[in-house]
Amino acid sequence: MKPHEGQKLNEHMAKIPTHELVYRQIRDMILCGELEPGQAVTIQGLVSHLEAGMTPVREAIRRLTAESALVFQGNRRVSVPVLTLDEVNELAFARLAIEPKLAYWAASKLTVPQIGQLEQIDQDLNKAIARGDVRDYLYFNYQFHAQLYAVSGANILVSIADSLWLRMGPSLRVICGRYGTTNLPDMHAGALSAMKRGDAQAVMDAIKADLEQGIDQVRASLLEATNGL
Repeated sequence: MKPHEGQKLNEHMAKIPTHELVYRQIRDMILCGELEPGQAVTIQGLVSHLEAGMTPVREAIRRLTAESALVFQGNRRVSVPVLTLDEVNELAFARLAIEPKLAYWAASKLTVPQIGQLEQIDQDLNKAIARGDVRDYLYFNYQFHAQLYAVSGANILVSIADSLWLRMGPSLRVICGRYGTTNLPDMHAGALSAMKRGDAQAVMDAIKADLEQGIDQVRASLLEATNGL
């Protein structure tokens, strides 16, 4: 990043209200698995960790519980929900109905620079896989999908897809912790190749296959945990 670009980024961040910044920080902690399923955290603990005020933390938690990304446990404690197999199946149904279609719509609108940005994200993702960096793997995997879907212009469905990712992210973190990042290989190469050819159907098929792989891993992990009890 060039110096002036970093300055612009800092100026942009400075314009974002504190409560929104705190919300994004906690949201990223959930998406990237820093808060694992079943893990309880306190409002005061988040205040201390983020060096934020009590009010913006409370507001962020309120928003995230409304999105079902967190659940209240009482006594100012919240936790990340532990998904059941039935809930995973519901999320899978919704994601496979929405996300491949968003990829299809986006494919016809992608510009060469946008494809280049997605390639860079995928390179960063592959580096995270190589070094076993779970947090970065989850972060760049999410960014690849989120930036692709945003191009579709279907803002309502993009928002729904984003909420579904937020609910599935922590479970992917558990899988990476058990099996390592190499067991969740990057399957974006086929999608990128199809983007360059302008083949929207192939982009949709590649994204669907990518999603199915992750969902199948979550299902297998839940079944393994259940059978191990």
